[in-house]
Amino acid sequence: MGERKVRICVIDGQGGGIGSAVVKRIKEAFEERVEIIALGTNAIATSAMMKAKANRGASGESAIVWMAPKVDVIIGPISIIMPNAMMGEVTPKMVEAISSSPALKIFLPLTQERVHILGVRGQPLPHYLEELVTKVLKEAIDV
Repeated sequence: MGERKVRICVIDGQGGGIGSAVVKRIKEAFEERVEIIALGTNAIATSAMMKAKANRGASGESAIVWMAPKVDVIIGPISIIMPNAMMGEVTPKMVEAISSSPALKIFLPLTQERVHILGVRGQPLPHYLEELVTKVLKEAIDV
């Protein structure tokens, strides 16, 4: 048997645009050396991430609560740790599961909520994705 692939969970909501961009960029960088699990707060977000070539996907609170402690890395917009964010799609149970997970958590500083994160330089999503794959993930998972 071969070594177990690093399991990366990408969580997104609403239309899944951020999540699908994350999935696509990770696939380009790591191909099949990692397993990407798309977890959407709704079916539309999951579908978008699956179209971007996630390996598996599921939707809703139960899926996120179930999978969060079982993955190696969780990636998503910072809104996924804000109860009731994304127009109420992010539930307190989701936030608790994500925050309590032993996984490495990587948050993109993108949110539509009334939150300002000091010290963060506002950059377009492609710049954050490049840093995600070339620095943070490369060092963290070593694949």
